[in-house]
Amino acid sequence: MPPPTVPFFLTSTTLAAAAAKPQRPGPPSPPAQQQQPREARDGSRDACASYTARMRLNPQLALRLFDHLLRSGADPDHVAYALALGRCARGRDRRGAAQLHAHAAKRGAASHRRVCNGLIHAYAVCGSLLDARKVFDRGHEGDAVAWNSLLRGYAAAGDVNALREFFVGMQARDTVSWNTIIAWCVENGEYEEAIAVFREMLASMECLPDRVTLVSVISAITYLGALAQGLWAHAYVCRKGIEVEERLSSALINMYSKCGCIEGAVHMFENLGAQMNVDTWNAMLAGFTANGCSEKALELFARMEITGLVPNKITFNTVLNACSHGGFVEEGLFDKAEKMIQMMPMKPDAAVWKALVGACKTHRNFELGRKAGHMLIEAAPNDHAGYVLLSNIYALDGNWTGVHKVRKLMLDRGVQKVPGSSSIEIDGVIHEFISGDKSHSSKEDIYEMLSEMCQQLKVAGYVPDTSHVLLDIDDEDMKESSLALHSEKLAIAFGLISTAPGMPIRIAKNLRVCGDCHNAVKLLSKIYGRCIIVRDANQFHHFREGSCSCGDFW
Repeated sequence: MPPPTVPFFLTSTTLAAAAAKPQRPGPPSPPAQQQQPREARDGSRDACASYTARMRLNPQLALRLFDHLLRSGADPDHVAYALALGRCARGRDRRGAAQLHAHAAKRGAASHRRVCNGLIHAYAVCGSLLDARKVFDRGHEGDAVAWNSLLRGYAAAGDVNALREFFVGMQARDTVSWNTIIAWCVENGEYEEAIAVFREMLASMECLPDRVTLVSVISAITYLGALAQGLWAHAYVCRKGIEVEERLSSALINMYSKCGCIEGAVHMFENLGAQMNVDTWNAMLAGFTANGCSEKALELFARMEITGLVPNKITFNTVLNACSHGGFVEEGLFDKAEKMIQMMPMKPDAAVWKALVGACKTHRNFELGRKAGHMLIEAAPNDHAGYVLLSNIYALDGNWTGVHKVRKLMLDRGVQKVPGSSSIEIDGVIHEFISGDKSHSSKEDIYEMLSEMCQQLKVAGYVPDTSHVLLDIDDEDMKESSLALHSEKLAIAFGLISTAPGMPIRIAKNLRVCGDCHNAVKLLSKIYGRCIIVRDANQFHHFREGSCSCGDFW
């Protein structure tokens, strides 16, 4: 193996040339370039400039070109080192970065700010945060690029304490710094924290948000189903004149759709003009599908085909979901649906199998549902949702042995079921509930309203559907009590006591709404004269006057 002071990617010719140089004892010599005649130094600089220009044009060949530069006898400058280190970062090549570091140190180039930034970035990307921190601590604290590189490294490593401590201690935070923290919060499910950091960013007045900031913040708002905050974010984009390009437009369409405001999504989509691409079409297709507008989704897909845009896997998955949610995969057509999946031009992923399992659950085709469910958990072995769907199929069929086998498989694979929760936004504040929750400050009023709801439902002829209690419980009263305390019913009770009569109630649930709650909410929308919008993990349900937009397919 080459000595550590020379990059490992150098050829044997380069190494031989380096080894052939005489090593004489005595006082340190002046830099090699100063010992050379002026003509030689000019030639070396020209060669270096030529190679660095080629490295800029072909970054994927940066290491090979760096090798050629050394073999030419020219001395690499800080730009060449930085470009080579950039290639190491993109390739997650920690060894190459370390050897470039040693080589730069030997040539006296390691202290140059651009080389230091390249080293910090490469080490951080490769997960060598100790090495990155050592370079950083050698007097480069004032460089925003260095700060942000190390910040991103802490974010990638998932070291929450170090990340927050470093962020708080930053001398000069710019937009990239704030974006890193906000994106990390969103990627790790800390949605309310992401919005809080965004507000802190605005209050600090250190810098202005950009499109990247807004995409992350709108994604957090979308997950929470906080339409009021989403409207504010969109107004901020318009007020500040931020360009709405493809990513931001898709995020806004997705936000309106998943906050139950399909009209806002359509308005956003139809006003994009030339900025439409396959992602924006997919966002609108998904919006129609999630809000129970399956026919509109298929009409939009026909429009998309006319434009000449090539659909991708996401498009096909969304269209299949639209068919499933719209009840187009009806009894007797399951064999055709299965054959269509097998004939797809790409390998079916978890979304495809999930759509088929959902259709099988609706039509109680348990045999195909079990088959599709097993394909689903193999396609996404770490996603709890597939196991829950398969377990539901077994439970609805009364096959408790199958339920226990699925749960054991989850346990063996270390997959944990996410607890069900429902949230509602009141006056800009998000209130979250879990099943049987008694932690809310208004719990007495909530449970009093819940009791009234149960009485009104009985008067309206509602009978709890205990087949949706997916536990092996024999006592019917216990089953009914379990259903009455589901998180979405608690959130609706809180919505009824916290909003004016006639106002819509918007609920966001992290799992699929169960069949019993679906039946109950249909009646509640009629009893209380409210539009109740429930976004579950699969789609939106717009309950009005005793019916649901999904047509009972979800």
